[in-house]
Amino acid sequence: MTTEHVNCLIIGSGPAGYTAAIYASRAGMKPVLYQGMQPGGQLTITNEVDNFPGYPEGVNGPQMMADLEQQARRFGTDIRYGIVTAVDFSGPIHKATVDDQQEISANVVIISTGASAKWLGLPSEMRLNGLGVSACAVCDGFFFRGKDVAIVGAGDTAAEEASYLANLCRKVYMIVRRGEMRASKFMQNRVKSLPNIEILWNSETQEVIGENEVTGALVKNTVTGEERVLDISGFFVAIGHKPNTDIFKPYLEMDETGYIITEKGSTRTSVSGVFACGDAQDNIYRQAITAAGTGCMAALDAERYLAMKEVEMHAEA
Repeated sequence: MTTEHVNCLIIGSGPAGYTAAIYASRAGMKPVLYQGMQPGGQLTITNEVDNFPGYPEGVNGPQMMADLEQQARRFGTDIRYGIVTAVDFSGPIHKATVDDQQEISANVVIISTGASAKWLGLPSEMRLNGLGVSACAVCDGFFFRGKDVAIVGAGDTAAEEASYLANLCRKVYMIVRRGEMRASKFMQNRVKSLPNIEILWNSETQEVIGENEVTGALVKNTVTGEERVLDISGFFVAIGHKPNTDIFKPYLEMDETGYIITEKGSTRTSVSGVFACGDAQDNIYRQAITAAGTGCMAALDAERYLAMKEVEMHAEA
């Protein structure tokens, strides 16, 4: 196994990682960024992004990520293909293993590994992803104004997104697997009070219908066995996200679902010299713009950490 030492290691790309790289490069930190399993993150499977400032006509997700990558390279970021498969944060110098073949040690580490949406696992759902199937109502609900849509889920996020869609869409079918919701009573009452939301209890999606775009969904009632085709243009999945943080669990403090806990008002983790940004530590907003904002914060926090360490070394000398 080969070894290499770098000043600043950024694990993961996407809006958070690339923004951290831009700021770290401009600060002279000479960052090395490993793009991970999905270079560019979740936005690479998003056709249209209309809510990111600076793109008045909108932009498709892959192009936006290519722009951010190019900007990070322009300032000198060493962007590499590769997956960090293990880390060791037990000592003062942090270590990461890339593709089980190379060890990288770093003075500071910025984690921007993001989170992955949970899906139902239907082949038709995957085929129509970005063509009417979405895991983010706030991101994509705008495209379905005045249309009929369906959303799968029963928790607070699903209820919140159903309410959001109800303000834009003509009709919202809320597909709930059981005969009750997991959402808080307040959110349940909010959903039930909206006249254009129809809750389908004890229901599961059998198939998302459509060739080149969503035109419907086949739903089955698990109690009666009755099947029903919903005439919809959009199909939203809100059954949760899984942060891509498993390799950090032995070292970093996390919440019960695996999101990295950072100090309030900063990106500092429970390990000195390790910072986290983007959806790896944000289970509330999960937007490209907020990820980019925390990427900026992580680079600034890392820069201050390195400056403080340098002062301490001079003082000891």
